[in-house]
Amino acid sequence: MTLLRRPAVLIGLGVAAVLAVVALSVFQPWKLFVDRTVDEALPTAAAPVSVAVPAEPVAAGPVAAGPVELARGELISHEHASSGSVVVLELPDGSRVLRLEDLDTSDGPLLKVWLTDAPVIEGRAGWHVFDDGEHVDLGELKGNIGSSNYPIPAGVDLAQLTSVSIWCDRFDVSFAAAALAPVA
Repeated sequence: MTLLRRPAVLIGLGVAAVLAVVALSVFQPWKLFVDRTVDEALPTAAAPVSVAVPAEPVAAGPVAAGPVELARGELISHEHASSGSVVVLELPDGSRVLRLEDLDTSDGPLLKVWLTDAPVIEGRAGWHVFDDGEHVDLGELKGNIGSSNYPIPAGVDLAQLTSVSIWCDRFDVSFAAAALAPVA
């Protein structure tokens, strides 16, 4: 009787195969070697729907021609080496967008962009703080290389949520984070 015909060996091989499939689906190691590049343009407000022109001139206040920068920060590395900038913009229509500029980080499973109230702490001590308090999930990271835009919901209080994390939701760890400083 050969070794491969023994029931214990066959069961062991079956268990090993199942564990390998589960490990691959959870860890997704190929993402460490494959980049997703994104290059979204600076956001602009949606074009207004037709507006009636008044018969007489109406005095209007100054109107911003483009996005206004509200806050800015530089990403620091946490779990993975990362670089880039984070900018919070207000568009002429009053909506707000978080923009990642020149991002360079590793890809990973279930990466999210979070606005949080957690302090940005350098080193390993800062890896796990962002899910301890308040956070707003702005969606999945669109790409680990390049620039991308994430709409900020209307009710979000930017005075309370003063940092950004590229958060790995699968392993509850920050890949990178930035403290947001108001722009004067």
